[in-house]
Amino acid sequence: MTKTFSLFICLFFAITMHSQIHEVGVFLGGSNYIGEIGPTTYIAPNEPAIGILYKWNKSPRHSYRFSYTQSKITSTDLDSKEPSRSQRGYHFENNIKEVSLGLEFNFFDFNLHELDRQFTPYIHSGISYTQYNGLFFVDGETRFDADHGAIAIPMTLGVKTNLNGRFILALEVGARYTFADDIDGSNPTNKNLEQLKFGNINNNDWYVFSGLTLTYTFGEKPCYCAD
Repeated sequence: MTKTFSLFICLFFAITMHSQIHEVGVFLGGSNYIGEIGPTTYIAPNEPAIGILYKWNKSPRHSYRFSYTQSKITSTDLDSKEPSRSQRGYHFENNIKEVSLGLEFNFFDFNLHELDRQFTPYIHSGISYTQYNGLFFVDGETRFDADHGAIAIPMTLGVKTNLNGRFILALEVGARYTFADDIDGSNPTNKNLEQLKFGNINNNDWYVFSGLTLTYTFGEKPCYCAD
C-alpha cells in the first residue's frame, strides 16, 4: 500500500511538473501584405517584423501560445504584375501591432526534457487582435482617418528543433486573415468617405509574418520513479 501510494504521488508530481514547462523568446523576420494594392504573392516579406512570445507546453504534442508582434507593412502597385494595378500606381504604408493567443500542435512528439536532437513540423492557430491606422486615398495619396482595431485569424506553419537542453529554434510562416478591409485604405469605414472606396470590397485584407523564433525553456523536470 505504501509503495502504491508513493508511486501515485510520484506520478502526480511528474504530471504536474511536466505541465509547468514554459518557453519565452523572440520572433525576428519580415512582413508582407496581400490585398487591393500591390502584388498578391503570399510569402514575400519586404519589411522587418519583431515580436516576443510565450508558450505553455501542456504535452509533447501541444502548447498554448501567446505573442506580440509588430511591423510596418507596405505595398505598391508598381510591383504588381496586373496591368490595371501597375498603371494605377497606388502605394501605402501602415503599422501593425498584434497580440495573439492560440494553440500550437506538433506533428511529432517534442519532449523538452530530452537532450537528444529533436525535430518536428507544427501548426498554430487561434485568435489575434490587430491595431493599425485607418487609411483612405485622395488623388492617389493616403490620408489618415483614425486608429482602428480588428480581429484576425492566424494560420501558421513551421518547423522547429532543439539546439541544446534550453534553446529551441523554429522557422515559420504565419498568414493572418483579418476582419478588416481598410488596412490598405481601399475600403474606409468612415461613412463620410464611402465615395472613396475602390477594388473588391468583399475581400478582406491579409498580412503575413515570416521568420525565425528563438525560445528559452524553463520548468522542472518530471519525476522518474524507481520500481
